[in-house]
Amino acid sequence: MQVSLAHLPLNIPAVVLRVGCSKELCYRLKDFGLVPGTEVVARYRSPGGGVTALEFRNTVIALRTRDIKGVRVEWN
Repeated sequence: MQVSLAHLPLNIPAVVLRVGCSKELCYRLKDFGLVPGTEVVARYRSPGGGVTALEFRNTVIALRTRDIKGVRVEWN
């Protein structure tokens, strides 16, 4: 199933298909290593839903949920 990374259920492994966002934000996400083919897991969402903690490439990073809406992932 393909969804936005912002809507990925918690603790479900997925693979990044496409990173679509503003030019500056895409550069930042790619600098973090969030590129097509990367396996990613949403580990935690803040109570208000404004921040999502993502685990990928052996690290956990928290990003604003609005910033990852353009990242498309696929999971089973």
